[in-house]
Formats: sequence, C-alpha cells, structure tokens
Amino acid sequence: MYRPILTALAVLLCSSPLVNSGKILVIPVDGSHWINMKVLVEELHSRGHDITVIRPSDSWYIKTESPYYKSITINSAAGFDEEGFGIFVTKMLTMRRDGASLWARLSLEYELVEQFYQMNKQMIAMVGEMFENTQLMQSLNDAKYELVLTDPAIGAGVLIGHRLGLPLVLNVRWTVQGEAHHAIAPSPFSYVPIPGAELTDKMNFLQRVKNLTYFFFTCFQTWYVTDSNYKPFVQRYFGNGVHYMELFQAADIWLMRNDFTFEFPRPTMPNIVYMSGFQCKPSKPLSKELEDFVQSSGEHANLNHDLEPVDIRDSILHDGGNKEVVFGARSLYRIQ
Repeated sequence: MYRPILTALAVLLCSSPLVNSGKILVIPVDGSHWINMKVLVEELHSRGHDITVIRPSDSWYIKTESPYYKSITINSAAGFDEEGFGIFVTKMLTMRRDGASLWARLSLEYELVEQFYQMNKQMIAMVGEMFENTQLMQSLNDAKYELVLTDPAIGAGVLIGHRLGLPLVLNVRWTVQGEAHHAIAPSPFSYVPIPGAELTDKMNFLQRVKNLTYFFFTCFQTWYVTDSNYKPFVQRYFGNGVHYMELFQAADIWLMRNDFTFEFPRPTMPNIVYMSGFQCKPSKPLSKELEDFVQSSGEHANLNHDLEPVDIRDSILHDGGNKEVVFGARSLYRIQ
C-alpha cells in the first residue's frame, strides 16, 4: 500500500535541488601545480559536479578539451616561461650537487625573483583584460557558479573569485606571499623554520638569527614581486582601503597539500584542511614480460628508467661493491 508512495517520494527527493551537482569554477596555476589540481578536478567530476576551467592561451599542460571539464581560454599570455624555469632548475641542481659561492646563489635567487615578477605582471595584465571585458564577466556571473577553486601561488583565481563574489577554496602549498601558513596562521620564528633555511624546530640563538634573516629576505622577495603588481590593481578594482593580502586571507577553506608527517609542529587554523597524499594511487604490478626481465638480470646492472645526468650514472656504475641505488623517483640500479 505504501510502496508506491515511498517510491514516488524517493524519486522526488533524488530530483530535488538538494542532490543536484554543483557548478565549480577552477582557476589553476600551470606546470606541476596543474598536476595536483587535475586530481581534484577529476574527483569532483566523478562525483557529478560541473567543472569549468579558466586557462590562458599559452598554457603548457591545461588542455582545451577534456572529458572532465569545460574550458574558457583567455586570449592572453600568463607569463609562464617553460624554458626559463627549466634552465633555473638545471642551474639549481648543479649548485646543490657541486656547491656554489654565496654570490652565485644570490644571483640565481635574483633571476628567480625577476622571473616571478614578470610572470605576476603578465598575470595581472590578463586579469585586468578579463575585468574590462564586460561580456566575459557577465557570462561568468550568469553561469551561477557556486564556488571558485584556485591555486594561490599566482593570484588570478583569488582576484576573480572576489570580483564574482563567490566562496573561495584554495588548493594551496604556496601563495604569492610565500609559504601558505605565513599568510593565515601565527608562525613564531623561534621554532617554525622558514623554507630554504634548512633548519628544524629545535634552534639555538644563531640558528634563530639565521631563520629571521631568511624571513626578511622572503619579505623583500614578496614585496618586490607582488606589491608593485597587486597593490595598484587591487586599489583600482576593490577600493583604496583593501590590501591584496586581505583577499587571500579571506578564503573560506584552505586545502593544504602538506602534512605533519613532513612538517615541524606549528600553529594552524580551523579552516585549514590537510590533504597530503591525495595524488597517490595504488601501485600497479609489473607486466609479466618486465618482471621476467628484472628477475633474469641476476647481479648485473638493471636500468629501468634513465633520467639522471650521464656523469652521475657513470660514477655510480663504476662504484664498487654490491648495493642498490635509487636515483630520483624512477631509476633503480642493482650493481655488482
């Protein structure tokens, strides 16, 4: 007797707005940051949400077509110089391996800061073009997005989210101000090491002085990269009384890509959610052919993936003794 009524009620409930999928506007950062954001996009899509991704026309990795999202391509360069970043990483790895003078390290740091300055300058120009495009902004408003998901390593998503008046969720490890905790939570220098200082939470007096020195240098980098780019832009579009850092701090949820397995103890905030390891997937077994090949190698050298510099590879191969050497994430040698 009651079954038809219950069935009808279930159908009505399942078709109600309470269970409809959400509309999410994603404004990512290119490069390796997109690899993290893509995991969230795919998971949100699998749960029935409607995803739209804003991408610049010179994007490296963010494709125009995808089964997981619709894209809006902005006909403007975002300033991501893939070749420049590649050169920087090569220089940095060489310095870490061979050592370098203080002047050489400072010169490399200056190159990186200048690169970030130009990148943020181009990004601000792109967002300015978007804000002045009334048709585009009206279409974004008419789409009735429910929130903005963005990576604040570059500030485009934060600015656009506030312009649209939408709730803001950050997929974050770094912001334009540096390490994300420093933007939102107390970070006492006596036991919270600045990234790059190579210190722990146990510091003597001189180490604390070093930590503070690194903080001041980070402040200079932040000021140089962001102040001249963001300050006039925020005053123009959000009012003279608004500081750009306030816009970042006003985010509703901070999805932190780090974990206290690798972090030292520090203060945190209630709207921070730690989600490290969300990129991990179950390992896949080797194919039978590859497994047979590995097992048949015996005591001789096995090269599964060749990523390392030739000089390091040769020095490893000529090093005596029985040992296993893991280089990077995907190279394994068994050496006789």
